[in-house]
Amino acid sequence: MEFEIYVAIDLRAGKVVRLRTGDPAQQTLYFTHPRRAALGWLEQGARWLHVINLDAAFGGDDAANRVALPKIASVARDCGAKVQYGGGMRTLEAIAWALDQGAARVVLGTAAAQNPGLVQEALARWGKEQIAAGLDARGGKLSVRGWTEDTPLSALDAARSLAGLGVRRLIYTDIARDGTGLGGNLAATAELARATQMAVIASGGYSSLAEIRAARAAGLAGVVLGRALYDGRLALRDCLAAAEGG
Repeated sequence: MEFEIYVAIDLRAGKVVRLRTGDPAQQTLYFTHPRRAALGWLEQGARWLHVINLDAAFGGDDAANRVALPKIASVARDCGAKVQYGGGMRTLEAIAWALDQGAARVVLGTAAAQNPGLVQEALARWGKEQIAAGLDARGGKLSVRGWTEDTPLSALDAARSLAGLGVRRLIYTDIARDGTGLGGNLAATAELARATQMAVIASGGYSSLAEIRAARAAGLAGVVLGRALYDGRLALRDCLAAAEGG
């Protein structure tokens, strides 16, 4: 299994931001032009961009973010890279739109947790490489709709159900750590991978080369990096080297 670094580009009102623990009130603005942000990471060697439409995830007006996606996908394609896109992907029409705009893979979040029929239809239409699931959890319990609604369902049980539906690739985020730079929840993420045999991508708080190496050694499929890159605590070239065993 290839191990990849995914550079996070979170979009809100058409701008690149990072939220702390998923809280819209704790927002840091990094770029007003998403294409410029994407190009900067691509020029540093990024092979995957993990683009999230926060406004759609929260159920708000996402028009500016929808304009940004094809621009990001175009510059990624020109650089030989790919876009993994999520946020508000709750219908077949939304998935089709994102793929038509140039996303190589779409991440189903709320739909993955609450709409197994949609997951099955999406997999049948587009396949296991273009459709992934995103599970976001607080204290091991799933949260949905842009992390605004908590559920009693455990992330592990949800992951097992998704594996049974045929999902191959999973992005797991520990919300309490996301955007904090305090380190990721590698133990819980590795447990999901072992229990389901899915290709699991770790997300939420990862901020050191040691964590990247540990995630690779644990058999994960990659790590999503955000604030640690934007704040300059990690250099992308070093992260890419660590992902390749360096």
